[in-house]
Amino acid sequence: MKKVRLLYNLAFPFVLLALLPSFLLRMIRRGKYRHKFGQRFAIYSPRVLNKLRRDDNVWVHAVSVGEVLIALKLISEMKKSDPSLRVVLSTTTSTGFRLASRRRTEWLEPIYNPVDFILVAKRAMRIVRPKMMILVEAEVWPNLTAEAKAQGAKLALVNARLSPRSESRYRKVKFLTAPLFNQLDVLCVQEEADAERWKSLGIAEDRIRLTGSVKFDDAAQSRTPGRDFSAILAELGVPAGAPVLLAASTHAGEEVILGEIYLRLRTEFPSLFYVCVPRHAERGRQVKEELEKIGLRVMLRSGETNPPASPDALIINTTGELRDVFPVASVVFIGKSLTAKGGQNPVEALAAGKPVIFGRNMQNFASLCDQLVRSRAAISVADEGELETAIRDCLQDPQKAATLARRGAECLAQHRGATQRTVALLEALRAS
Repeated sequence: MKKVRLLYNLAFPFVLLALLPSFLLRMIRRGKYRHKFGQRFAIYSPRVLNKLRRDDNVWVHAVSVGEVLIALKLISEMKKSDPSLRVVLSTTTSTGFRLASRRRTEWLEPIYNPVDFILVAKRAMRIVRPKMMILVEAEVWPNLTAEAKAQGAKLALVNARLSPRSESRYRKVKFLTAPLFNQLDVLCVQEEADAERWKSLGIAEDRIRLTGSVKFDDAAQSRTPGRDFSAILAELGVPAGAPVLLAASTHAGEEVILGEIYLRLRTEFPSLFYVCVPRHAERGRQVKEELEKIGLRVMLRSGETNPPASPDALIINTTGELRDVFPVASVVFIGKSLTAKGGQNPVEALAAGKPVIFGRNMQNFASLCDQLVRSRAAISVADEGELETAIRDCLQDPQKAATLARRGAECLAQHRGATQRTVALLEALRAS
């Protein structure tokens, strides 16, 4: 590890100088360049110093909003089991810091993560002197982790994932990455494939624990819908047992694509009904107009002034009702995955036991969606043609749709209890 740090610290100043202009420019554009800038160099106000200079702190590092949410969930559970817990929660981004700051208490202090320059890392660790350092999902900084170990802190990486691409890159410099990652006392991974990839990098097998994803833990619990949407569909004249195509959390362009598919499929499935839930409810009236242009009779869930006598489609232009719609769906398309990038959350559709289809742009949920596709628990489509085929297959073959839904629920169930499993490992490590 000493050789790794030497190479890293020789290169770091040059990399920092190369990246600093763009970093500062981005901060200036966002208007955040003065916001606690000193904290990035381990310079703290007297109030913060007083909170950091405690002998029993646990340091949790979370890069941005998503990781901070996971960190807060774990911290909350740890606090329940140990009321004396004190936490320093570091984050890299201003959005992550704002979120963490809302949870500031006498026992939890948010800070900006210090840059990983050796002198800054030493200063930060001399101030905080953590008993344990918990890293969320991805970032393992050589100097911060080495200085934490030098202080006698235990190191844990939680909710860890490792894509095939990252594994390939790390393996090319295994002589550098293996010493870095083997500093970790425990590595909590999301799925078995992640565990195998970490092992391939030379991580000691006894340090790797399969816990599931903390992010999907709560969502894996099945929920009772608040409203009976079958009664609402009946009021619209939809026959009991009629197949329902649900487009969930759609973005611009996707509603019409699904509408055109609906029109073609209706010749094969005359009672098919289309329910569309735009990601942004305020787009409801615009979506209605777009669907009417291609020949659909469309009803708005709220604010309808000219309801059709026998609608083909219902637009949910209200907030908070998507969860209630899942139980009536025969097949679910997950939005922001065909005409936009990132993807919306497929978890609630899976938890409701529905067959799920999404486009190739599910980057925000890449790990889960990769697992679903590998397990044949969801269908990933490249374009409108593949989407139509996938929907038709589910409607034509209820047994295939049921198998898809069952596998999806099973994949999700692997993450149930991930928070408690992770906390149990952290508590055991902290007590060791």
